[in-house]
Amino acid sequence: MEPHEVNIPIALLAGLLGLSLTACGGHEVVRPTVDVSIGQQLIDLKRAREAGALSDREYERQRNRLIDSVE
Repeated sequence: MEPHEVNIPIALLAGLLGLSLTACGGHEVVRPTVDVSIGQQLIDLKRAREAGALSDREYERQRNRLIDSVE
């Protein structure tokens, strides 16, 4: 991968897609089905933080939310 390329995590892309769908006109929001393991989501969050896409505070908040969702 070239130094200027950014690898955007799948979970982040799915979240952005979900947000964009909520802005569409209409009464029903269709959310994509994403089958990504909790472990992969944690890896994606870490990568997003390392890339500067998430602050440390937001990373911890999202990480805790993921972990709490499986307890």
